[in-house]
Amino acid sequence: MTLITAILLLAPLLTSCKGFSQPVDCSDLRLQDKNLQSGVYTIYPLGERSAVQVYCDMDSVGGGWTVFQRRMDGSVNFYRPWDHYKFGFGNAAGEHWLGLDNIYYLTHQRKHELLIDMKDFEGNKVFARYSSFSIDGECEGYKLHVAGFTDGGAGDALSGHTGFKFSTFDKDQDTAASNCAKSHLGAFWYSQCHSANPNGVYRWGPDGTLFAIGVSWYSWKGHDYSLKSISMKMRPVQ
Repeated sequence: MTLITAILLLAPLLTSCKGFSQPVDCSDLRLQDKNLQSGVYTIYPLGERSAVQVYCDMDSVGGGWTVFQRRMDGSVNFYRPWDHYKFGFGNAAGEHWLGLDNIYYLTHQRKHELLIDMKDFEGNKVFARYSSFSIDGECEGYKLHVAGFTDGGAGDALSGHTGFKFSTFDKDQDTAASNCAKSHLGAFWYSQCHSANPNGVYRWGPDGTLFAIGVSWYSWKGHDYSLKSISMKMRPVQ
């Protein structure tokens, strides 16, 4: 085989590889096509073999947000063990958790910001935004780091969780004497125990029957109001 023949045979492969771009996250998709609508897309946090479906918010504050947590109707049980939170669960088109591994991979590569949208059962909408967001790897307990709070009416219920590890009912990494995940029927970066419980039990508005087990954001509605919807989304800092 001559050199010219070999080049001609390989040309299609070389051309396709050069023009092929696998989006790492929703911001990459946004850069490729600014006309994309919000919806479910496939991203590749760690290359070709790491494909995962996510919901991309292409509307809020310029778009390009990768949603890693979403509650909206109570259709998915969020009281789950460690491995489920590590690898993710649910349906990207509805309620879901992207997975701690994927959140780590994404926030480890580039500096990220965080946006949390929420809505109550009366139709009121608020948000909390943080200019810096990341988590450590599993060996460090997926420890949370947030800073740079901007108030969109929700108040700051998350900064008190920064520096704490993620806990589930079968892996207690909080600093309380009891297991916060068991006590509050959720999974989160608990301390002693929480001012935010977005992965708690989906309930309908105010209900103090059992203390602080709902989908709550203390600085907005207190411990015993369970929100209608909440979504946590991240984006590389522009």
